[in-house]
Amino acid sequence: MSERTTTVARNTATEPTNGGHSQEPHLARALSNRHIQLLAIGGAIGTGLFMGSGKTISLAGPSVIFVYMIIGFMLFFVMRAMGEILLSNLNYKSFSDFAGDLLGPWAGFFTGWSYWFFWVVTGVADIVAIAGYVDKLAPGTPLWIPALITPVVLILLNLPTVKAFGEAEFWFAIIKVVAIVALIGTGIVMIATNFTSPNGAVASLANMWNDGGMFPHGMFGFILGFQIAIFAFAGIELVGTAAAETKDPEKNLPRAINSIPIRVLLFYVGALVVIMAVNPWRSIDAAGSPFIGMFTLAGLGIAAVVVNLVVLTSAASSANSGIYSTSRMVYGLAQDGNAPKAFGKLSIRKVPQNALLFSCIFLLAGLVLLYSGDSVIGAFTVVTSVASVLTMFVWSMILISYIAFRRRRPELHAESAFKMPGGTFMPYVVLAFFVFMLVALAQADDTRLALFVAPVWFLILGAAWHFNRKTPLQQARIAEWKAVSAAGTAAAGKAPAETGAGTLS
Repeated sequence: MSERTTTVARNTATEPTNGGHSQEPHLARALSNRHIQLLAIGGAIGTGLFMGSGKTISLAGPSVIFVYMIIGFMLFFVMRAMGEILLSNLNYKSFSDFAGDLLGPWAGFFTGWSYWFFWVVTGVADIVAIAGYVDKLAPGTPLWIPALITPVVLILLNLPTVKAFGEAEFWFAIIKVVAIVALIGTGIVMIATNFTSPNGAVASLANMWNDGGMFPHGMFGFILGFQIAIFAFAGIELVGTAAAETKDPEKNLPRAINSIPIRVLLFYVGALVVIMAVNPWRSIDAAGSPFIGMFTLAGLGIAAVVVNLVVLTSAASSANSGIYSTSRMVYGLAQDGNAPKAFGKLSIRKVPQNALLFSCIFLLAGLVLLYSGDSVIGAFTVVTSVASVLTMFVWSMILISYIAFRRRRPELHAESAFKMPGGTFMPYVVLAFFVFMLVALAQADDTRLALFVAPVWFLILGAAWHFNRKTPLQQARIAEWKAVSAAGTAAAGKAPAETGAGTLS
């Protein structure tokens, strides 16, 4: 086994420090297999699918199904890379930990705070969505009411214990799954019975290609479809932040990660194929939810109301997951001296309550956004574009960490029982795909804004790291990392000749 830095030891989630006599509480492994499985499903089924897919369909037409398939395919490899590294050392609490260990303390700082900012931005987007759907269910409701109530509810869901969070997210995910399965089932019946809509359109799979083909807007429209679709997958890496609180991670994490392709095919591709087969894609409202539109078209008025509640629940689920993730990430950053010490303390119930309250305060930015934009979907698009750039940065750091992992820890890669498929070349393929995604975001005014906001964020982070790295703790960590890195590089250089590990894929 390779040397473990004190960075990792300091982040140990399950073992006491100070010779086993510490009275400080530690994160508890309280999330069972059913929790982690539904957490992964909840992360894969984001608000972007329910609320953003209408605009994605209007941009790409039926080719939107290929958009979701391609994104899902690429992110499967990100998840496999993350899984292999996390399982190589169970002292890692999250990908921020292994980025700091493999790339240097600066990487843990940038990854952790960027992931925190991503979920804060996503939480704001979710609050925008919640306010929009509350207005649909109860027209005339002041937007500030749900924008204020939501953070309070999230605090109440997360403060008790991590198991309480797991239970809440379990049922949130169940609701989303049941809604999508019900939509697919209803759509299949409508297609089988040749349902005719009020505008004369007959439900048929032929609607997928009989109006301009699968690529009605050409390749440019296909590329534009990636702008909103990428956000639907934000949160898919959530199981990585729950690694330190997962029971039997060697068994439960691989199960959750390997089921990603099935989720993408069923929940994304299956649902969108049914929607566009029943309701020709040109008639789908870009500013609304196609899920609600299909139930309304079927004459199931009460079902449409229920789906409004489901979409609202989905947004609440996403925000709930985000608050959980940000609190754990800030807690880990504080443990490494990258955030105020107060955020590194746990309550008696083993919850980082100070970090939790800190993150919830920032969700109030949703109020400003709701009253400054022209529409809810417009505000949602702007915010999700910023979130998309941030999450792609985090996914990229996971892949770059994996490349370093294979180079610096060849013996751990050789021993891994959960190797990333195509590990020698797929990280570079996926990184190139993320560059393509940035090009896609630059093609429209409402998403191009993200490319200006993200650099500002990284400049702020760079300035913060410039001062933080001068502290005695960070100087010691940097010196230690350099020493361990040099020793690891020397050992890795001998590995091919002595053990043959360098030839493993």
